[in-house]
Amino acid sequence: MKNFNTSFGEGFILVGFSDWPQLELILFVFISILYSLTLIGNTTIIALSRLDPRLHTPMYFFLGHLSFLDLCYTTSTVPQLLINLSRLDRTITYGGCVAQLFIVLALGSIESMLLVVMAFDRYAAVCCPLHYTAIMNPLLCHSLAIAAWVGGLTNSLIQTSLMMAMPLCGLHYLNHFFCEMPVFLKLACEDTEGTEAKMFVARVIVVAVPAALILGSYAHIAQAVLRIKSMAGRRKAFGTCGSHLLVVCLFYGSAMYTYLQPTGSYSESEGTFVALFYTIIIPMLNPLIYTLRNKDMKGALWKVLERGRDRE
Repeated sequence: MKNFNTSFGEGFILVGFSDWPQLELILFVFISILYSLTLIGNTTIIALSRLDPRLHTPMYFFLGHLSFLDLCYTTSTVPQLLINLSRLDRTITYGGCVAQLFIVLALGSIESMLLVVMAFDRYAAVCCPLHYTAIMNPLLCHSLAIAAWVGGLTNSLIQTSLMMAMPLCGLHYLNHFFCEMPVFLKLACEDTEGTEAKMFVARVIVVAVPAALILGSYAHIAQAVLRIKSMAGRRKAFGTCGSHLLVVCLFYGSAMYTYLQPTGSYSESEGTFVALFYTIIIPMLNPLIYTLRNKDMKGALWKVLERGRDRE
């Protein structure tokens, strides 16, 4: 078969949901609505965390970063998916595909590391409340955020470089709606066991290790909460951590399904629908989870809305 990854003039055809033509119109409307809600919800969280002085805390500093990542993540894939569903154009250049692969991997890796940082913030808030302000000082918060971004970008650079070094063969079809790593690996035309092993180790470090660290931190948090005698105190602690834990379960559950199973057992059709979950539904749910379960965020939102009414 022809080796084509040496030529940037040749690209790919993203199959997407063309095997289910009866679903394309429904998906187009559904995804358009969810994408709009994602843009509105995450932009609102970023704006509120900036505008309301009560939200100038480490928790909302990291939440602003999470919302920005979700905005970028959905925007890196959804507009192209909507074009794909409208049947206007299903093609993507090789360079564009590699760029998308790098961006998606980078944003996903950064979010994985950021969720660990947010878990540490919740651990400090619940387990060390008297020293919380001293521990989570502005310098540490900015350093942790920078470390998450640098670590995610580095992981993406390594994995994308390994992927580009593989010769790709066969037809120029990707059975997905964006350039996803497991789908790319299926196009490799030589034994990639060594390279895949290196990439799998990198994915374990970025996905499994953070998940384990978060579970460990929440085990300590649960022990600390159970020692609180006041029921009101327990509810406040669980409310503080519940939103983050729900986001963690949604994110790492889909990430482990996609990136921690062997390439040979990866189902492209199932993976396409799972990808809808972590590229569209989770970024849309995050603002709802954090605002509906958070009194400070709801209070800030009502305050902004009341200001708008007063001006009218």
